[in-house]
Order: sequence, then C-alpha cells, then structure tokens
Amino acid sequence: MKRELIALASGIVFAIGLGISGMTQPAKVIGFLDFAGRWDASLAFVMVGAIAVNLLAFRGIVRKRSASLCGDAFRLPTKREIDVRLVIGAAIFGVGWGLGGYCPGPGLTSVATLEAGPLVFVAAMAAGIFLQAAIFNRSSKPLAQGLTTSRNA
Repeated sequence: MKRELIALASGIVFAIGLGISGMTQPAKVIGFLDFAGRWDASLAFVMVGAIAVNLLAFRGIVRKRSASLCGDAFRLPTKREIDVRLVIGAAIFGVGWGLGGYCPGPGLTSVATLEAGPLVFVAAMAAGIFLQAAIFNRSSKPLAQGLTTSRNA
C-alpha cells in the first residue's frame, strides 16, 4: 500500500507541475519546437529548472540512501555508449513529440480531458510500446544488424 500511495502522490505532483508549466498544451510545445517561426522559449526554462532540481536532489538522495522510500535498491544504468537503437528511438520519440505536441507524461496527464488528441496520442504511444516489445524483447534474432548491440546492457 505504501508503494501505491507514493506513486499516486508523485503522479499528482507531476501532473500539477505539467499543467502549471503549460506542457499539457500542444500549441505551447509545438511553439517551443518551432525554431524557424515564432519560437516560444518558455518551456526551456521549465526543462532547465527540472534538470537542475533533479540533478541536485538525485545526487543527494543516492549518496545518502541505499534504497528508495519503498525499500527497493537503486539500480542505476551502466550502459554509456550511444548505439543505433538509441539514436533511432530518440528520433522516433522526437518526431512523435513534434507531430503530436505531447511527450508521454503530458500526454497521459491530458487524457483526463477526454479530448480526442490526447486519447489518440496515448493509444498510438501504447501501440508503439507493444510493437517495440514484440520486435525486440520476444524475438531471438534482431531485425537488422547493428540494432541490437547489447541486449543485456
């Protein structure tokens, strides 16, 4: 029960922050991505602020604690190289973000409005997640040479 309450509280704080910052407004996000037109830099301040808070808090928490509030040990990624899968995944993520005006967090938050845009975005995102799992996690052979340089990393 403790884990669920922590997750709920974290989700509520995150959703409120997304709403206050304007990240749930596709027009604002697309304006941020429109470098050639009327660029809206306000989301850059949101990102820089979030990165700064995360860097400070994360470093302090990991140094002082060996486990999360739920008791799970921290598992930090060990893979550091940039491979083809990472680049392709980042490109697809960026295109989806630019076309839809939503990132996964704001998209899920915006589902509460029951508007068509967020619902279609989240459905497409879910389909992409399931497709990726079907292609990379359940097959014993990679689709193309170089796409799976290190499955266990």
